[in-house]
This record gives sequence, C-alpha cells and structure tokens, in this order.
Amino acid sequence: MVTISKDYSDLITVQDYGKKEVINGVKLIDLKLHSDDGGEFLELGRLEQGVMKTLPEFNVKQISWSRLLPSAIKAFHIHRRQADLWYISPFDRVLVGLADLRQDSPTYNVKLRLILGGGHSKLLYIPRGVAHGAGNPWSQPATVIYFTDEEFDPAQPDEGRLPYDLFGQEFWQIHKG
Repeated sequence: MVTISKDYSDLITVQDYGKKEVINGVKLIDLKLHSDDGGEFLELGRLEQGVMKTLPEFNVKQISWSRLLPSAIKAFHIHRRQADLWYISPFDRVLVGLADLRQDSPTYNVKLRLILGGGHSKLLYIPRGVAHGAGNPWSQPATVIYFTDEEFDPAQPDEGRLPYDLFGQEFWQIHKG
C-alpha cells in the first residue's frame, strides 16, 4: 500500500456507492430507446381510456411541453390534487429535485436529486405532496414533457410555490469531484 502525503491525505474523500434513498411512491420507469441508421424511436407510453398501461393508477388529463434554458432553476412547487409524470429526452439533461412533504409518509422529509436524460430514457412519476423542481446547470436548453392527472385551472391553480433554495443553493449546483 502506498502512503499519500499529509498535504493531500486529509482532502481525500470517497464517493458513496451505496443504495440511494427513495421517496415513497416516486417511480422511475425505464423506457426502450430504439436506434437505427435513420435515427431513434421511443415509445413514451400506451394509453387505454387515458390510463397509462405502465402506471395504471395514473389517468392522463393533460400533456405539456416546457423548455428549460441554461442556468435556469424552476423549483420548488407542490401539488395537493395532481400527480406528474415527467420525461426528458436522452439527448437532453435535467437536474430534478424532489422532497417528500407528506407528513404521514414513511419517507417524510427525504430529499433527492436525480439526473434525467443524459443518455437514459425514463419516466419519472411524482405523487401528490412531493415537492419537485428542475434545474439546468448545463450550457444547452433542455425540453421537459410532462403528463398530469389533473387539468391546469388558472382560477384555482393546484401549484404551491416554495423557495428554490429551500434546501440551500448548493442543492442545485453540480457536485464536482
């Protein structure tokens, strides 16, 4: 075994490779990206009378598209009546923040950071009561497609806003090293 100089040994840390915390009810659903000589194809889901076959408890009422510009942070917000299902293209990259604010949840107060896109194809299911937001600390715009099980009503919006830095400004920064 080699000895590291004291000038550096106190600076060395080890990345955590253990199992990550989860939030009760949050689901990541793998999708299959098909590639060939002409490009790519991805099926986001199959519906039967508005119900997602891969997520039978989720009845789609609205599909929306959003563009997240570089350095933008759109967080945090929470829904009491609405659940969300998010999709980020594997050719984009978005930092997603989640926090379980449901008082009776077994994972109350658990906070997660996830990277969606970045070469992977997944759907992210966000249940009611889980605060969520998105950040784009990278240099290219990113597209977010999201499905909701409630229609947006500007007269009675189900969108409670929380400070973007509720868990500290470093929550939305790239972890280097």
